[in-house]
Amino acid sequence: MNEDQDLEDQSDVGEDGGAEQDRLCELVRELEEVRQHVLYAQAETQNVRRRLEAEKQAASTYAATAFARDMLSVKDNLERALESIPDELREDERLKGLVTGIEVTGRELESVFARNGIVRIEALGQILDPNRHQAMVEIPSAEAEPGTVVQEMQSGYMIKDRLLRPALVGVAKAP
Repeated sequence: MNEDQDLEDQSDVGEDGGAEQDRLCELVRELEEVRQHVLYAQAETQNVRRRLEAEKQAASTYAATAFARDMLSVKDNLERALESIPDELREDERLKGLVTGIEVTGRELESVFARNGIVRIEALGQILDPNRHQAMVEIPSAEAEPGTVVQEMQSGYMIKDRLLRPALVGVAKAP
């Protein structure tokens, strides 16, 4: 009888051992799922952190864009004022101080623009770039290749690597 009892006990242990093995496999599977969820959460957190840092950097870099765009009209008006002064009035001793003051103000404004990453777009003689130039008119020209900027009506500007204002230009076309 002892041998029969031992065989019965061993078969009971085998059945219980199988259930325990199944439970252990289930726990290992759940642990792996939880581990994957933790890894995904960590990756998502890192992505959010990087995105926020990039947005913060862009906001800091381009914070003055609206102000700079407004200041371009001031620069345009200073340039128009200087261009409108006839040569004979420039030589007049009574107006020399005024003309010099306008010129100095224009240079100071250019200096401030340069310190803040605002640069003028070179247009004349360049091939039309729709990302920097806005064609206003086509001008028949035998000297320039078609598609080349031959006239600049308004200067364009970039702030760092972004367009602040396109240059308004006239483009050559075949005569």
